[in-house]
Amino acid sequence: MVKPIIQSATQTLYDEDYYLWLMTTINQLRTGQFSSVDLDNLLEELETMGRREKRTIESLLIKLLEHLLKLKCWDKERERNQGHWKGEIRTFRREIKKALKDSPSLKPYILEIFDECYQDAKIEASDRSQLAIDIFPSIPIGSLEQILDENWFPEYNHNHHGKPD
Repeated sequence: MVKPIIQSATQTLYDEDYYLWLMTTINQLRTGQFSSVDLDNLLEELETMGRREKRTIESLLIKLLEHLLKLKCWDKERERNQGHWKGEIRTFRREIKKALKDSPSLKPYILEIFDECYQDAKIEASDRSQLAIDIFPSIPIGSLEQILDENWFPEYNHNHHGKPD
């Protein structure tokens, strides 16, 4: 009879004070009070954490690719902004490497989403640069290994305006 009362109390706690619910759940797990744990919300939170890790990797990869594309193709702003873009590229690479170090099982996922992220990055780069989307190469400008390599930067595309030489 006590179990439903505890579960409804933790359910209410989850809705009213998330942090307190979290600390209570951690304490219950540490002290072996497994029957008191709000299992439904705990499972939901764990699933959400997994999705968030994937979204973080995806977002970082899109931002990394976007900055690599701007560095490669945005003539007008290249000279003035390349230092900033390279700094951002290094930051995104570092964050992706940290995420993959913490969760190596996400490596296949990053390969799975690579082409889609590249297409999204082209759209972002086009929007931010106000350049036509076809200015940017239709296929990825490097392999995932190159993209993540801290010393690799794409060759500057001097003649990408779509005009014949």
